[in-house]
Amino acid sequence: MDFNKVIFMTDLDGTLLTDDKRVLDKDMAAIKRFREGGGIFTAATGRGYAMARRVVEDVLHLNVPSVLFNGAGVYDFKQSKFLWQCEIGDQAREYIRKLNAMFPEKLGFEVLCEQTVYVPFLNETEQAHLDMESVIPDRRALDEIPSGGWLKFVIAAEPENLDKVQKTVQSTEFADAQWVRSAPIFFECLPKGVDKSRGFAELIKILGAEDRFSVAAGDYMNDKAMIEKADLGAAPANALETVKNAADLVVCDNNSGAISEIIEHIEKL
Repeated sequence: MDFNKVIFMTDLDGTLLTDDKRVLDKDMAAIKRFREGGGIFTAATGRGYAMARRVVEDVLHLNVPSVLFNGAGVYDFKQSKFLWQCEIGDQAREYIRKLNAMFPEKLGFEVLCEQTVYVPFLNETEQAHLDMESVIPDRRALDEIPSGGWLKFVIAAEPENLDKVQKTVQSTEFADAQWVRSAPIFFECLPKGVDKSRGFAELIKILGAEDRFSVAAGDYMNDKAMIEKADLGAAPANALETVKNAADLVVCDNNSGAISEIIEHIEKL
């Protein structure tokens, strides 16, 4: 297939990025070949602006917008602005308050707005996450975080604690939102009806790329909808079984050049 007929969106962590958060030379070479052939290559990540910028702008040097916040925003790093976004309603603050009261001293929370990461409640898991990404958060109290502009919030905790939280939010008390497990230690609250597939669809409209063959790659539950709705859904070998089952193509793991293998497959279509 000619690359100029394709738009390819990939997840970052666990898909494009290796376990130690690098992009392999073989993947970079394949991405360069894909783009030089006219393909549109971009990323869809659960990361917000601050945590995505290092990869999207400084490493990949993408020339098209990216989907951030697990689908709640489309951001153009070249123009330094959001082209589309969807906010959580006012209930999000009360959700945090209730869950923090139910699981005292066990959960960390981060509220992601356009370019600010607020952390009203900190635990060791959240601190390690901030340290790994070199992000300095705004550590103000929950009621001091400005209203409006909340694109999502993330709960960080050990997997056994998040399993309990995930069961808790299945009640109607927390139903006015989209909930997704984005990693064993992260559970996220998004605007209702928003996921990476929604962000991908908005980006396609923005680019006028509706006629292109769409490819999506990812490894975790927050990637599943995007993989299912793309013309070609791909998953690395390290992906969850349910994600691999939803994919049309399963390739090598994220430490072995998954993106280059997907691009090679596209060439043969």
